Amino acid sequence: MLQWHMNDGAMERVGIILYAHGARDPRWAEPFEQLLARIRELEPGIPARLAFLEHLEPNLTNAVQALVRQGVRRIRIVPLFFGRGGHLREDFPRHLEAARASAPAVQFEVTDAAGETPAVIEALASFALSELK
Repeated sequence: MLQWHMNDGAMERVGIILYAHGARDPRWAEPFEQLLARIRELEPGIPARLAFLEHLEPNLTNAVQALVRQGVRRIRIVPLFFGRGGHLREDFPRHLEAARASAPAVQFEVTDAAGETPAVIEALASFALSELK
């Protein structure tokens, strides 16, 4: 469980931000909202938010601030990108720096791009092959 973390003998509240690209059509975000809802079902005690690189709100800094208002002092950011393209290599570091500047007391952890992880690759391969047998 990710909810609390010991830091110098004190407990810190941990939160999650699912970070996605964003699109002009808000319906594009529906699968990400479903993922957020599932995370909240699985771990209702962990504050979790969506954040978007562009077009949709909230942006990363606003999502960080929402978690800070809930008492979160460690934030795990999960980039929901298939790979580490230009947005994650170039745009994301600037957005992360702005978010860090807005919350200097918060520790940040950034995972790999979701699509580059073995578990996601396995799930997508299973999905692609389903119903073929």
